[in-house]
Order: sequence, then C-alpha cells, then structure tokens
Amino acid sequence: MKNQFKSIFICLLTLLLVGCGTINTIVRGDSAARSSLNRVKSPCETIPRIYSGIFYDICALRGKPSQAALWLGPGPELMLVDLALSGAVDTVFLPYTIYEQITVGSIDLK
Repeated sequence: MKNQFKSIFICLLTLLLVGCGTINTIVRGDSAARSSLNRVKSPCETIPRIYSGIFYDICALRGKPSQAALWLGPGPELMLVDLALSGAVDTVFLPYTIYEQITVGSIDLK
C-alpha cells in the first residue's frame, strides 16, 4: 500500500511540474514559454526572468479562458497549487534568474 501511495504521489508531482510555470520559463526556455502563452492568446508581451514562473501563470490566466482551461487542467485549484509551487521553485532559482535578468533581460513573448 505504501509503494502505491508513493507511485501515485510521484505521478501527481510529475504532472504538476510539467505544467509548472517555472519549468516552462527556466528549464524549457524562452521559445516554449512564448509558444505556450501564444496558444492561449495571452495579452502579456514580456515576462521578467525574476519570479518568471509566477508571471507565466498569471499571463496564462489572462489568456483565452476556454483554451487556458484545457491547457491548465480541470480547475482553478490546480492553478493555485501551481502558483504556490512556482513561487517556491522561483525562490530556489533566484540567484540564477537575477543573473539572467541582468545579462539577457526579460522574456519576449511576441
């Protein structure tokens, strides 16, 4: 029973990380973030690299609701979990993202 719980937990965590704003902006790169947000017709034009995961999630929420609902999952509860997870992971990556913001600048979405 304990192994089944562990397997389910790992699967859920993996699913959350795939949709995590920080993963989409830091790990997958600028083109993946641009593509994903353009797909949901987000009005955002740039995202700062510092706390980019949170900004990414907010821009996704500002996109077209019907497409954002399909892309983000079944409900807003999942987005709240993703915002919290992105905030925590963004804080861990803060030294890297500060350096990237200074040297490269914000992520251009258009």
